[in-house]
Amino acid sequence: MERTVVLIKPDGLQRGLVGEIMHRFERKGMKLVGIKMIRLTDEILDNWYAHHKDKPFFATLKSFMEWTPVVAMVWEGIEAIAAVRKIVGITKAREAEAGSVRGDFGMSGSQNIIHASDSPESAEKELGLIFNGDEIFEYDSATDFLIYSKEEL
Repeated sequence: MERTVVLIKPDGLQRGLVGEIMHRFERKGMKLVGIKMIRLTDEILDNWYAHHKDKPFFATLKSFMEWTPVVAMVWEGIEAIAAVRKIVGITKAREAEAGSVRGDFGMSGSQNIIHASDSPESAEKELGLIFNGDEIFEYDSATDFLIYSKEEL
């Protein structure tokens, strides 16, 4: 099983979309293995967005992400990263496909409701920045046999 990190950004939290967003992942069959509300620090954001450090929007991005706490989650499933990114939609929300989180709720490229890991490497990095080992849970889901075939498990 693959794991991916999802953040509901300050705009998603302020707009009351946490439950709706979580519901979409649950309906898909993703398994929630970690969740918490956290206020992102400068240190976390500098590391998280290291690839944007030299870009002119970096300070604005950090300020936005520090505005309120975020809801951080770890979802698990077969090919979880790709499945979650499909649910989330493309970065520029006004161009995102209808039915995706960003397509249904967003209009901005930066204030786009949600973040999702884009690769196994970024998922591992992001998980380490937000979660301690004892905050990720291993458990058997009673619905796994309804979501996946025996061959997939």
